[in-house]
Amino acid sequence: MQLYNKLSAQERAALIDAAGKDRITISFYQYHQIKNPQILRDKLFLEWNALDVLGRIYVSYEGINAQLSVPSENMHALKKQLDSISFLKDIRLNVAIEQDNKSFLKLKVKVRNKIVADGLNDATFDVTNKGIHVNAAEFNALLTDPNTICVDMRNHYESEIGHFEGAITPDVDTFRDSLDLIEAELKDHKEDKKLLMYCTGGIRCEKASAYYKHKGFKNVFQLEGGIIEYTRQVNTLGIENKFLGKNFVFDDRRAEKISEDVIAHCHQCGKTADTHTNCANEGCHLLFIQCDECAEKMENCCSTACQEIIHLPYETQKELRKGKHASNKIFKKGRSEVLKFKG
Repeated sequence: MQLYNKLSAQERAALIDAAGKDRITISFYQYHQIKNPQILRDKLFLEWNALDVLGRIYVSYEGINAQLSVPSENMHALKKQLDSISFLKDIRLNVAIEQDNKSFLKLKVKVRNKIVADGLNDATFDVTNKGIHVNAAEFNALLTDPNTICVDMRNHYESEIGHFEGAITPDVDTFRDSLDLIEAELKDHKEDKKLLMYCTGGIRCEKASAYYKHKGFKNVFQLEGGIIEYTRQVNTLGIENKFLGKNFVFDDRRAEKISEDVIAHCHQCGKTADTHTNCANEGCHLLFIQCDECAEKMENCCSTACQEIIHLPYETQKELRKGKHASNKIFKKGRSEVLKFKG
C-alpha cells in the first residue's frame, strides 16, 4: 500500500506535460477536533493519490489546512470525496486566481501538532469565539472607515509585494511574532477602534481574531476567505479592488497578480520589481526578490559566492552541502547580509 509520494518533482512534471490536461489549484482549511489525525492522513493520501491530487496538506488534532492541485476532470470527484467527510461537507474551496498546472509537483500529507504554527496555548482562550467575518464589499467599507485599523496578518516577505491600501504590515518573520507586536502597538485602541484583519486564505485570522478578543479587543473583524476570496468577489461582482500588487502564495507560482501595481524592489539593485526567486545554489535556496536584469547577471543567485558554487561539479556542490543546515536562510525569507536592498 503506497502511503507516500514516490516520484521526484522532475518525474511528476514530465508526467503532467505528457498528460496534457488542465489542473486546478485550490486551498481550504477547517478547524475541527480530529481524534486520530494519522488515520485521516492515510485516508486522504490514498484517495487523493488515486485522483492524481498534488499538494501540501497538514492534518492535526485541531483540523486540516490544504493547498492542492487536481486535474480539472477530477474536480467533481474530489468535491464528492470531501463532502463524504462530515466536517468538510460543503467546505468553501478557494480557487487560485492564476492557474498553473505545475503549482505542486508532489503529494505531501503530513500530520502536524497544529495546522498553522501560531505558538499559542489554545487552552488559555476560547478559539471558537472568533471575530465577525466580512465579505469583499463589507471589507472595503470598513477599510474606508476612519475608526478602522486594518492589519496584515502575514509575514514581511508576503506583504512586501502586495497589501491592502492603508494596512499596517508588521515587519515580522512569523505569524506568532505578529500577534504580540500588533497587540502592543494597538493596546490603546482595544475599545475605540475596529480591528480589521486579513491574510492569504483566512486561516491565520481564524485563530488571531479569537486571540485578540481574548486580549480585550471589542470590535474584531476578519476578511472571510482572505485575499483569494476577496479577489474572486472583486472579479465576479465588479467590486472596487483595494489590494495593491501581488498576493504571495505557497506553491511554485509564488504569487498571483491582483493589481498592476508593483510596490516592491529588487533586493540586489533596488529597481522596481516584485518577482520572488529561490537562490539557484541548493545549499542556500534563499527566497528573495530579483529583477530580470539581476536574474540574468547573477544566474538566479543571491550572491557572487553562490554564483561561483553553481558552476562547480555537482558532486562538489553536494560535498559542500554536507552537514550544513540551510533552514535558517530559508526561514529568514528575504533577509540576508548579501542583499543590499533588504536587510
